Amino acid sequence: MLVDSHCHLDFPQLQADLEGVLARMRDHGVHHALTISTTLATFPAVLAVAQGHPNVWCSAGVHPDERADGREVALDELVRMAQDERVVAIGETGLDYFRVEGDTGWQRERFRVHIRAARALGKPLVIHTREAAADTLRILEEEGARAVGGVMHCFTETWDVAQAAMELGFHISFSGIVTFKNAKDLKEVAKRVPLERMLVETDSPYLAPVPHRGESNQPAYVRHVAEEIARLRGIPLEEVARATTANFFRLFRVAPQA
Repeated sequence: MLVDSHCHLDFPQLQADLEGVLARMRDHGVHHALTISTTLATFPAVLAVAQGHPNVWCSAGVHPDERADGREVALDELVRMAQDERVVAIGETGLDYFRVEGDTGWQRERFRVHIRAARALGKPLVIHTREAAADTLRILEEEGARAVGGVMHCFTETWDVAQAAMELGFHISFSGIVTFKNAKDLKEVAKRVPLERMLVETDSPYLAPVPHRGESNQPAYVRHVAEEIARLRGIPLEEVARATTANFFRLFRVAPQA
């Protein structure tokens, strides 16, 4: 049994055939998923997917490079969004200096608000970081994020960053990028992260793994991520599946659904 720990089931590419997406997910041995919030405007649709499917949970949050709503989410608003039992995490949040130019102070403040909400709720964080690892780790430390932990999603950083994140109580999640031929450094990190601190994800509809690279991604394809990690470590797929699934349920404090 596998879990897709990060996907976007409300996005049009997946929402248009949601029942088919979920059926293919089950057919590939992927029995649970976490669908991730990225904006205030679309959060109700994210929550509706989780409320409508017992094997899907969701997060509450605003992506670090999202400004389409024209305003910042307040701490009390974020806490209210996350009250529903189907909301098991805060995020995705973090820092992205790759996509955003100029002043990024608003990103750092938004990130702090999300961490404070997670601490108020006792729910783990889903972290996005791109070209901002040092500031991401610093703010996690300053805001006491180790009290709730979480996951560094779609990890593409160095082993040193992985170690620092794990010391703060975070898991490391690998996406389809780990299957890419040119991801040699990331493959080395995937060999070293302890299985008990690892998750797997698709980030679908993006980043489809080999052999589906170039296609629209979907949760069923998380199996290819787990297969690549098993190959890199020289262990059975079942061992990766068992560990990453147990980690998911422990981190997000939910129980498997039939």
